[in-house]
Amino acid sequence: MTNLVRVGIAGTGHSVPPRVVTNDDLSKIVDTNDEWISKRTGIKARRFVDDGTDCSHLCGEAARQAIEAAGLKPEDIDLIIVGSLTQDHLMPTISTLVQTRLGCTNAGAFDVLAACTGFLTALHTAETFVAAGRAKNVLAIGGETLSRYLDMSDRGSCILFGDGAGAALVRPLDDCGGQGEILRQVLGADGEGYEFIHIPMGGAKTPPHHPDYDSTEHFIRVAGRDVYRFAVNKMTEMIREITEGYDKDDIKIVVPHQVNMRIIDAARERLDWPMDKFFVNIEKYGNTSAGSVPIAFDEAVRQGKLEKGDLCVLVAFGAGLTWGATLIKW
Repeated sequence: MTNLVRVGIAGTGHSVPPRVVTNDDLSKIVDTNDEWISKRTGIKARRFVDDGTDCSHLCGEAARQAIEAAGLKPEDIDLIIVGSLTQDHLMPTISTLVQTRLGCTNAGAFDVLAACTGFLTALHTAETFVAAGRAKNVLAIGGETLSRYLDMSDRGSCILFGDGAGAALVRPLDDCGGQGEILRQVLGADGEGYEFIHIPMGGAKTPPHHPDYDSTEHFIRVAGRDVYRFAVNKMTEMIREITEGYDKDDIKIVVPHQVNMRIIDAARERLDWPMDKFFVNIEKYGNTSAGSVPIAFDEAVRQGKLEKGDLCVLVAFGAGLTWGATLIKW
């Protein structure tokens, strides 16, 4: 049996569009206000792309930063994996657009689709390729332009989401100087709950030319109460599973999916962990789906929240239903 290679994260990056949309801005479009949104979600603002900026642009910039942080060149990349549900086109994949945008001429490329768990799915896949010796330098990217799938008359969903992307460059641990070792990863799914978060129409089941197609159903629909119960239970369960054998004091930082501050806080209370252990930036960006965890992770890294040897948990859950968690030794 071939010995598996130990795997680390050599560099991270993130990109958000410059356009800031505050709660007050939304109150001019839909029946809501800053107090209502802030109290229920913890969100104060989010970023929306302008015309001419696509998901591949955000993913490409995040990847460029990760390559630079790792001290590599685009032609060093062997494989690009993107997690996203807002592809620029039905085909080709975002990953191929990132590949050519950055000049990663030696890289293979494919996308994974796991909604808010997209980055962790890409990271899990990247680790597998490197651990098996099938690739050496792999970009795992998560990014979205969800603003283009929002029903701006539905205040229960349009207030939640924003645009952005994050990336991590995965390499053999020896090539990372021992930094960012991926110790454990878990993924899961339950398709029974697919209607909790979904876009009813626009796919191959009901494409735009279908006689029953309704353009008002080409937006994100969220069953808020069902999502809340699922998310609190799953975040708590995933953190417990990924940290089994460790004490809570052993974990330096948790980077949760930035879905809703009430969900994060409810899971934290169930765990009986202090709030200062959780890295939260939801107030600035809202829920960026697959971009959520890698954006927050990169900010934590760049702010010096992790020192060598610290343990870090990444955890996400989303439409599908899907979920995942990763334990990293920095």
